[in-house]
Amino acid sequence: MDDLDRATAFDYVTYLRATPDRIWEALTDPASTARYWGMTFESDWRAGSPMVWQGMGLGGNDPEQVVLAAEPGRRLSYTWHTFTPEFAEATGMPPELHADLAAESRSKVTFDIEPAGPTLTRLVTVHDGFDEGSTVLSMIRDGWPALLSSLKTYLETGDPLPDPQ
Repeated sequence: MDDLDRATAFDYVTYLRATPDRIWEALTDPASTARYWGMTFESDWRAGSPMVWQGMGLGGNDPEQVVLAAEPGRRLSYTWHTFTPEFAEATGMPPELHADLAAESRSKVTFDIEPAGPTLTRLVTVHDGFDEGSTVLSMIRDGWPALLSSLKTYLETGDPLPDPQ
């Protein structure tokens, strides 16, 4: 990525000792996401379908929260969640921060899942569509590495990373 792209996007590569199908399952199965992410997603995982986040004050259908691409074992993309007042309250977010986040343009995350050997898979995570100077982007720069490390640990050991707090 050049400097301009880094100002409006986040990209991260993770190598996991898991099959592409197992990674897909971990990204889409509510029982799995609850373990390493602490929330679940409701969707039929077809492009254009709604994706409902459940947990931490998130829930309810948002017409802009949709699956953008879904190719099991290969690619998953969806719009990033809505910053609701309930989410702000559940996470103890200051009102000023919530107002900043809620005012930003909707972003999207894409996971490209690529075989890298018989038992190794390369997971490329790109979160983009941010406005220049995005507060959400500055927050996810720390959040994604921790979450993807927990996903990796969960898939390779059966247990997610402990909460760092």
